[in-house]
Amino acid sequence: MADHEASTTVDVAANVLFDYLSDIEHLPDYLPWLTDVHRAAPRPAEAQGMEARRPQQPVHEEVEVTAHVPAGGEPDQTVHSEAWIDIVEENRSLRWGAPGEQDYHGELDIDFVADGTSRLTVRLHTTHTPDQDIDDYLHHALETIKATVEQPPTTPGDTPQA
Repeated sequence: MADHEASTTVDVAANVLFDYLSDIEHLPDYLPWLTDVHRAAPRPAEAQGMEARRPQQPVHEEVEVTAHVPAGGEPDQTVHSEAWIDIVEENRSLRWGAPGEQDYHGELDIDFVADGTSRLTVRLHTTHTPDQDIDDYLHHALETIKATVEQPPTTPGDTPQA
């Protein structure tokens, strides 16, 4: 089993960063190995807003993903999988996982640092032995998120701004 964690400071307000990251349509923007993500079921009623659920109740989304997975020197494999994402607005956190024998799951937390600045922390748990490649992918994802959200949008609505 292996646990991985990485953090970065992002020059975007915590609520703006959370709004961007909690939209599953944006996943392929900052996780380039994901080629497709879509809901496997209609959005749940709890997704209508905090007033539609109990405090700390997550919005649970079932999703289907397609990814290119490195195959250790071989050509990348295309993998289709079911997964889930829990979104907890009050904590500005996301939890996700994929069913199966791999026991893959993770969480993402966004903390307020100062006006227009956030701390983004991602944790992953896998049944694989510790692997530097996983740490490298995690740092790459954080760098991509930071670069994506900190750049000014080219057209209105492209990326968040603080």
